[in-house]
Amino acid sequence: MIGGKKKCIGLIFGGNSNEHEVSISSAKTVFQAFKSEINKERFTVKAFYINKYGDWLDSDSSEKILIGERENNNAKKQELLNQEKINFLDGIEFKNVDVWFPLLHGMNGEDGSIHGLLRFTKKPLVGCGILGSALGMDKILMKTIFSNLKLPQVNYLVFQNKDLNDKEVKKKLLNEILKKLNFPVFVKPSNSGSSLGISKVINDSEILPALEKAWEIDPRILIEEGLEVREIECGIIGNSRFLASEIGEVSYESDWYDYDSKYYSKNKIIIPAEIDSKITKEIKEIAIKSCRALNIFGFARVDFFLEKSSNKILLNEINTIPGFTKNSMFPMLWKASGLKIEQLVAKLVDISLGL
Repeated sequence: MIGGKKKCIGLIFGGNSNEHEVSISSAKTVFQAFKSEINKERFTVKAFYINKYGDWLDSDSSEKILIGERENNNAKKQELLNQEKINFLDGIEFKNVDVWFPLLHGMNGEDGSIHGLLRFTKKPLVGCGILGSALGMDKILMKTIFSNLKLPQVNYLVFQNKDLNDKEVKKKLLNEILKKLNFPVFVKPSNSGSSLGISKVINDSEILPALEKAWEIDPRILIEEGLEVREIECGIIGNSRFLASEIGEVSYESDWYDYDSKYYSKNKIIIPAEIDSKITKEIKEIAIKSCRALNIFGFARVDFFLEKSSNKILLNEINTIPGFTKNSMFPMLWKASGLKIEQLVAKLVDISLGL
């Protein structure tokens, strides 16, 4: 056993985010992986659930959610934590945690917020730090950096902090989109995950409703040109030295890879993807280069488009806390690469400890 004693993993999940339920599903998978036969001699797990109001539950209550003994959907603003107290962590015992494993998808977690808080505990964490998390979550900044590095991407436009209640502003935005991009286009909030707030637009009458939908989540909006593409994904783990997983492809029956497709549909997952070895090599190289550019380390999933007509590789985005649900690509990519979920979570801890 490395280190001579069991390492206590502080598993953080839930959160005040529109990806709350996805986070719980991911945490259940990771929790069971740490409790497996091959890991129980190395690790213990202390669970920390954050409800939709941002309140932290104690470890016993949190673990009951993970094992199904307590419903999270009915969680109301906690009474056990005195809301008049300034310290929102009052009553939460985490001194014996050795390594943090945050699985907070979306806002207030994946954007670097939780990483900043955990830094004050002076304990290592699984995943990247504040900067890489923030850049990976922000689609506009991410694409700006990729553009400066001449990494291949689809054509896109950026609208930041425009007042969509102003008719003249909306008219100007509409005209700019029609002038610079070809249909279909995808309208996305800059900060969101799991395809929430995203719309596929096929004509000018659908643009304004799509902008308003994205604006509800984030006043900074990204509009991307849609192409006929294949959805390709690559897993990355490591710190100074990165390892790239097998390349996977998601084939879905829906019109595009939206939230329901990701978590509720029976998509066809092909690992390894049926692509040329030269393209596979290039995708892995771009995946590693893009992570280094954003200071992303630990683990991540890098998403690509492969244009059907030309086989052109197009970098889409990086997910710094990819899903670990039963339908999630990240653990499937690593299983195909020789790491089962039980081995994967242990490997991620070892990476965070520099082992």
